[in-house]
Amino acid sequence: MSGVALITGSGRGIGAATAKLAAKRGYAVCVNYLKNEQRADEVVAGIRAGGGKAIMVQADTANEDEVIRMFERVDLELGPITALVNNAGITGRAGRLESFDAAAIRRVLDVNVTGAIFCSQQAVKRMSTKHGGKGGAIVNVSSLAATLGGASQWIPYAAAKGAINSLTTGLAREVAAEGIRVNAISPGLIETEIHAEAGVGDRLQKVIPMVPMQRIGTAEECAEAILWLMSNEAAYMIGTTLTLSGGR
Repeated sequence: MSGVALITGSGRGIGAATAKLAAKRGYAVCVNYLKNEQRADEVVAGIRAGGGKAIMVQADTANEDEVIRMFERVDLELGPITALVNNAGITGRAGRLESFDAAAIRRVLDVNVTGAIFCSQQAVKRMSTKHGGKGGAIVNVSSLAATLGGASQWIPYAAAKGAINSLTTGLAREVAAEGIRVNAISPGLIETEIHAEAGVGDRLQKVIPMVPMQRIGTAEECAEAILWLMSNEAAYMIGTTLTLSGGR
């Protein structure tokens, strides 16, 4: 397995685990981050220490100009992109729907949905055989919240991930004949910092009894699923969402 992978929001969590695994599998990797340069630098340094090739690019994926600049950096420094992982996402603070102000709602939708669309547009322009590309894979990171609804915690986030599921289905059908495979993963309870940032750091331990496997998933397990969807082993799969929830 080899190629060039751009993984948004890859300074930590599922994104960081995916960047590291992609590098181990032979990909040159672009580590995208928004604010925490130190964490992104640690991911890149780890990849390089293991003999891999990686760059890091600061960009707000909800900003089209910054997304275009990021893809141009990848073109220049790594070469033609062959895989995009739309992982960047935020939940916003946990709360009932009426507690969210307009700015918070728009930010959740912009980062989770608009950002994925902007990145997918740039990837298609480069990968599609219609545009002279050689094909590739796009993997979107959705969430089980899209199915469960996020009641009393993060309905805007759940709605945004529902949109990601629709994006996965629609884009997969649109570009399948152009050499691009689009799929998604839908993680359930995963050990990352996103829960603490939403103000519900104790949520994971409380919900474990509701998980048939009686444990929390890991970012590394999500990364394995993402890399499989990127690989030729999933060559006949498009528009598919893999659920990683321990049976919840």
